[in-house]
Amino acid sequence: MTVLVRDLRLDDPADVAAFTHVRHAALPFILWTPEAVVHRLVHTHPDARSRSLVAEEDGETIGTAQIGLVHDSPEPGQAFLNVYVHPDRLRRGAGGLLVRTAEEYLTTEGATKLFAWALDGPADLAFAERHGYRRRRSAHFLRLDLANGTLPPLPPLPPGVELRTAADFADDPRPMFELDAETLADEPGDIDVEFTDYEAWLAETWRHPLLDRELTSVAVVDGRPVAFSVAYTDGTRYSTAMTGTVRAHRGRGLAKLTKTDSLHRARAAGFTEALTGNDTDNGPMLAINKWLGYEVCATEVRHVRELG
Repeated sequence: MTVLVRDLRLDDPADVAAFTHVRHAALPFILWTPEAVVHRLVHTHPDARSRSLVAEEDGETIGTAQIGLVHDSPEPGQAFLNVYVHPDRLRRGAGGLLVRTAEEYLTTEGATKLFAWALDGPADLAFAERHGYRRRRSAHFLRLDLANGTLPPLPPLPPGVELRTAADFADDPRPMFELDAETLADEPGDIDVEFTDYEAWLAETWRHPLLDRELTSVAVVDGRPVAFSVAYTDGTRYSTAMTGTVRAHRGRGLAKLTKTDSLHRARAAGFTEALTGNDTDNGPMLAINKWLGYEVCATEVRHVRELG
């Protein structure tokens, strides 16, 4: 049996569906749909040189990779590759071939530092180490049972704060972009980014097919959004994509307020499961998620390989 690696065929719905299936099987804690797969690749900034790769064995898709440059970082040469193989198709050489193909491509595009996630398990960590990747920080995947669990009541609104949704900014989303840009700059991570391209944000983020504006709760002060909890939904499941507060309004409980409000909205809309992710060094957000009743269901470890 021969494994080969090729680019994902965006014009082939069956190919996109197979890619989505493998990714969901390998990492079921993140929402992903065929529409999201296509959107990500089509609307990622051209400077990212993004590609989605497929590992195929005798016509069956058994592995995937998403790769590209971090084009909006002030430090050149940084890149990412995230490789996932179907858990029932391991040890066939798909993962190694995807890594080699990705590294060769990214190197030709000028990459000198490669970042990758690996699940926190012996086999995945050993695979990363064999390919020259060193451990960095880690992040948890968390789950909340909305059907059977008990949500805390909505905290009282601080003076001067009102709760709205992202849908209220549909006519002019720029204030949401400014909020997203400031909170993203302070999010724990390995790479600094300069989030300044409004048109790119509209295409990649605001028009993302999983973004649920009605369930994205926003704290507003004097007409301006100052905190939010961004909701993604795929028709059956709900996930928090980002929760954050601008610097000038931190310490007022607005992150807890918006996330709690979004979860109440999600349960009222009929969602029974809530997913989220949390950097293990982000103590304040870990405390909020614990207060809400989330439980850790898996952990990933960030790895890096420096070339040359």
